[in-house]
Amino acid sequence: MINCQIPTGLIVSCQAPTDSPLHDPIAITAIALTAVYRGASGVRIDTPAHIAAVRQQISAPIIGIWKQQLPGCEIYITPRFEDARAIALAGSDIIAIDATLRNRPVAEPDLKTFIARIHNELGKLVMADVDTIESAIAAVEAGADIVATTLFGYTAETQNQRPPGFELLAKMVEKLEVPVICEGGISSPEMAKKALDLGATAVVVGTDITGIDSKVTAYKLIIG
Repeated sequence: MINCQIPTGLIVSCQAPTDSPLHDPIAITAIALTAVYRGASGVRIDTPAHIAAVRQQISAPIIGIWKQQLPGCEIYITPRFEDARAIALAGSDIIAIDATLRNRPVAEPDLKTFIARIHNELGKLVMADVDTIESAIAAVEAGADIVATTLFGYTAETQNQRPPGFELLAKMVEKLEVPVICEGGISSPEMAKKALDLGATAVVVGTDITGIDSKVTAYKLIIG
């Protein structure tokens, strides 16, 4: 049995663009510490180096990912088992993966086998980042412990829709028997509250809390 507390309420995604001064383990750790000190129940962190640095400073649950751009593959959130192993060893409590219905990387196992290996070999829970109710149902059938709306609006299937996917969230809460997390497009406390009122176990907020780079860029585009 995997022993891990699933975060509830507010989870803060602590990430920064690779060309940002904030894309440094020390900076990411400071952001994560601040989030936890101010009441976040967990954090979502990208790359083994950042996860390892944050793990040394906090005991709150870490949702780990490793964004990898692979040639000829649209899936980029923890696409391979070796990526999952690396972020597990770095200190992740929960491994988030792309669980959309898109083709998985060549030579990688099918989704069910992938999730089973994370459970059995790494001893970690799996958070399935999905884009549609069909991929959400398939992820649960494949063994995912948590399902999130993370990729709604970011795939060809949903490219004409804008996150947050509240309608998708409501369907997932209704049809799934695992915790559902709302992630993507949450840009105010009121939106986060709406997601929780719809039945989400937690909401992941990134840019609106930690996105200094994108926020400043947006201001500059408007005011010059």
